[in-house]
Amino acid sequence: MSSTTLAATRAGNNALDNPGPGPTFLRVLNSEFIKFRTLMSTLILLGSTALVMVGFGALAAWGIGQLIHDSQGNPRAGGALAAQGGDPLAVIPTSGISFAQLIIGSLAVLLMSSEFTTGMARSTFAAVPRRLPAFFAKLAVVVVSAFVVTTGAALLAAVVAGPILNQYDLKLDLGTEHSLRLLIVSGLYVAAVAAIGMSLGTLIRNSAGGIMALVGLFFVLPIAFQLIPGDFFVEARKYLPDNLYQTITAANHADGALEIWQAAAWLGLWVLVPLAISAVLLKKRDV
Repeated sequence: MSSTTLAATRAGNNALDNPGPGPTFLRVLNSEFIKFRTLMSTLILLGSTALVMVGFGALAAWGIGQLIHDSQGNPRAGGALAAQGGDPLAVIPTSGISFAQLIIGSLAVLLMSSEFTTGMARSTFAAVPRRLPAFFAKLAVVVVSAFVVTTGAALLAAVVAGPILNQYDLKLDLGTEHSLRLLIVSGLYVAAVAAIGMSLGTLIRNSAGGIMALVGLFFVLPIAFQLIPGDFFVEARKYLPDNLYQTITAANHADGALEIWQAAAWLGLWVLVPLAISAVLLKKRDV
């Protein structure tokens, strides 16, 4: 055996004895981020979220500005506007949040369910046999991206709304307590929706089924609970995620509503319980 062959054999044995650091969480996180940012569909959906937020911000600025302008000569309209409490301009940057949560939530469902529908899960879990590091890395990428895009789009909507409000001699102040709470909570809320969407994608493993479950939870159930008579549905509606968000961001505490900390705790449960079930089933199921 030549010296070159011996050297190659020793190098191979050393590689088997010392396989290297392996799939650390940071490496898995980097891998998931590369998958996330290189998908054209992801970039389109994130761009659509920003576009919707800015568009609805501009529309809200025009509508609220016109309403305030008209109410100055109409005491009844002015009284109705004042009865809403708080600064009506504060909601302008986050007026598109309902559509943002649908887009980002659907994106989160697709990112996880596509792992199973395309068979990529086999490669992913072959590289990360413990599975949970890949799950939490993907969750971190989705949640942080949802918060950054939503908050950034809300700030951009505020910039776009400024010249529109100037036409009505109005000014949007982002430094008030209510404005800051709306900006931060809206970003966190959409991040929470993304986490729920990813849980649904993991549990159902089907893109259409996961998105339908998301739409049912955030859009159908609140309407159904509002239409069905009975004290049970009136009380239960308070605990739906969308209503919890409204409670946390309301300018004034409504009679019979949950306290802000109670609403935040319930919203946390909506995120943690599905994530825990998803993590357990991800470990137990075959891919």
